[in-house]
Amino acid sequence: MEQPPKSPITAPSLEAIRETAARVAPYLLHTPTVPCYSPVVAERVGEDTDVVFKLELLQRTGSFKPRGALNVMMHLSDEEKARGVTAFSAGNHAIATAFAAQTLGISATVAMPKTANPFRVAQCQRYGATIKFADDIAALIQTVEGLQRDEGRTLVHPFEGVHTSEGTATVGLELLEDAGQLDAVIVPVGGGGLISGIAAAVKQLNPTIQVFGVEPEGATGMAESLKQGAPVSRVALSTIADSLGAPLHMPYSFSLVAQYVDQMVTVSDAEMAAHMRLMFEEMKLAVEPAGAAALAALTGPLRQPLSGRRVGVVVCGSNIDVATWQRFANG
Repeated sequence: MEQPPKSPITAPSLEAIRETAARVAPYLLHTPTVPCYSPVVAERVGEDTDVVFKLELLQRTGSFKPRGALNVMMHLSDEEKARGVTAFSAGNHAIATAFAAQTLGISATVAMPKTANPFRVAQCQRYGATIKFADDIAALIQTVEGLQRDEGRTLVHPFEGVHTSEGTATVGLELLEDAGQLDAVIVPVGGGGLISGIAAAVKQLNPTIQVFGVEPEGATGMAESLKQGAPVSRVALSTIADSLGAPLHMPYSFSLVAQYVDQMVTVSDAEMAAHMRLMFEEMKLAVEPAGAAALAALTGPLRQPLSGRRVGVVVCGSNIDVATWQRFANG
C-alpha cells in the first residue's frame, strides 16, 4: 500500500482544527452533546460521576468518519479530484468516502471484504460508489494499490494522515465547546484516527483533561504499538467490533496517540454487547459494538479512576442492521 509522504510529525494546530471545522461545516452536522439522562446508566457509572455523551452516531452516514474523509478530499488538487478517490474498509470508512465523494462531485471506487455486512454495502451504493470486493485485508490493499496505479485515484486512508486527524479533531473541538469543563474524555480506538484528532484538540484546549482510549480485548494493536514504541504492522483480530479492528497501525496517528493519550484500556465483546443493550433500553440509542465501547469502559475499568469526575463519552457510530444488532445485543 502506498504510504503517506514522510514529514515531521506535528499535531494539527488549534488554528488548523478551527479552519477544518469551518471548511466541513456546510456538509456535516454539529452533533449533540447531551448529559446522562438515564438513572440506570448513572448508577452504573457511579452516582458522583457527571457524564456527557458526544452523539457522533447521529453524524451524516452514521459515524464520525466523514469529518476526515471530507477534509482529505477538500485538500485535493483539481487534477486529483478529476481522477477520483479510493478507499478500503469493512464499512464506516467506505460509506463516509462514498458520501464525501458524492458531496464534492468526485468519483469513488471502494474496496470492501466479501464478508461485509449487506447493510453497509447498500449504504455505499446509495452514495454512488463503485465497490470492488476482496477476500481479506491483503487483497483489499492490493485492490486499492491497483486503482491508484492504473486509474490515478487518491487513497483516502481510513485513519492515517494530518488531514484525517484535523477532521476528527473537530469532534473534540465541538465536545469542549458544548460541554464546557471536563476532567476526562473516553474514545473508542481502531486505527487511531479518531482518538488522535480528539486528543490533539482536547489537550491543546485544556492540557489537564485526561484522554483514555478503549480497544476490544480482541484488537489491542494500539496498546501493543505503545508498548513497543512504534506502530505494529500486523494485529491479530478477534472481536465483534469490526470497526475497531484495524489490521495495522501507522506513524502519524500513532505519534499523536503516544503524545496526547494518557491511558489505553480494554473491554470484552460481552461487555460491548451488554452496553449496546443498555444504551438502547435506557438511552434509546441503537449503536454498533464500537459505539458502546466507551461507556463499557466507564462502567468497567475506568469506573473507579474516574469516580466523581466530569467525563465526556464519545459514541462513535452506528452502522448496523437490525438482525446483527439483535444477534449481538441478545447474545
